[in-house]
Amino acid sequence: MSSKRYIKLIAITAVLIIAIRGQSQVENRVATTAASFLEIGIGSAGSAMGEAYVSMPRDLTSLYWNPAGLGMMSQNSVMVIHQPWIANTNCTFFAANLVIPSVGTLAAGVTYMGYGTMDVTTVEDPEGTGETFSPSDYAFSLAYSRRLVQWFSFGATFKYVTSQIWHCSASVMAVDLGVLVNTGFFSPTRNREDGMMIGMSISNYGGRMEYDGIDLLSTVDPYPQYEGNFAFNRGKYDLNAWELPLIFRVGLSLHAFKASGQRLTLSADALHPNNNSESVNIGGEYGLRLPGMGELFLRGGYKALFMDKSEYGATFGGGVLIYVTRTSSLQINYAYKSIGILGNMHSYELGINF
Repeated sequence: MSSKRYIKLIAITAVLIIAIRGQSQVENRVATTAASFLEIGIGSAGSAMGEAYVSMPRDLTSLYWNPAGLGMMSQNSVMVIHQPWIANTNCTFFAANLVIPSVGTLAAGVTYMGYGTMDVTTVEDPEGTGETFSPSDYAFSLAYSRRLVQWFSFGATFKYVTSQIWHCSASVMAVDLGVLVNTGFFSPTRNREDGMMIGMSISNYGGRMEYDGIDLLSTVDPYPQYEGNFAFNRGKYDLNAWELPLIFRVGLSLHAFKASGQRLTLSADALHPNNNSESVNIGGEYGLRLPGMGELFLRGGYKALFMDKSEYGATFGGGVLIYVTRTSSLQINYAYKSIGILGNMHSYELGINF
């Protein structure tokens, strides 16, 4: 690797670090950010590997983990993921991409978080007024990524995040940035493409969310001690604006073994969020190629090592890649992870490559 390339890599890393540090001056600010659904790991493969995935995505889940992974894709694809979440909530992800030779990869996706139906309650009617509402969150994503050379890829995702709670809503624009670097080191086959990968990303860099709507309107009597004045002036609650959950990830992955159609990949990520303590995720993936049929995967990991008062723990899952034709395949993945007192979560993923 030439000195100029090293300088470019260092410059990109410095920009990412400066951006995250500029937004994260206070540590362990738990529950001080909006749109927390943006912290839910998207994708069964990444979730099963303890979310140690910033250096590994090569499919549409790159929209979440690291947009640079889109540049490593060689096929067009569509994907849908369903992840039942805590307290009977549900997270759904849908995305598609288009690979344009000599231009790069374009991708679009939408993440939906549904919180079910809730009763409207008031001080006068604490048991409910008979009305109901269904709060929801959306993140609409548009991404571009390109593999500049065989060993380097970069990407960016532009997101429109919106949240709705009864008659109030909030929205904001954000961006994700990421890079992938193939170092060529520790290759079990002596081929550079099987060498150690380094990935870095910064997620949800954007403005602040502030809710607004008719539910914040009220009546105010500015002089309650006097009679005959305007007792029902129009008032409105002035809410604070909240940051998005900014996350800086840096990680690496390498093939501990690759031969005879078998592969064992190990990975580790270090996370620096703006609303919690720093932590480390670790994971592994065993892949077995079935000639003429497809591939089989077994995955496991552990999420949030060294995090203060973490409820996360072991994760595992698996998947299959089924060859349909010479140029198309079907991808099915599943993941399980424990979140302590909040229960056990599952992720179901279906993708088509063509």
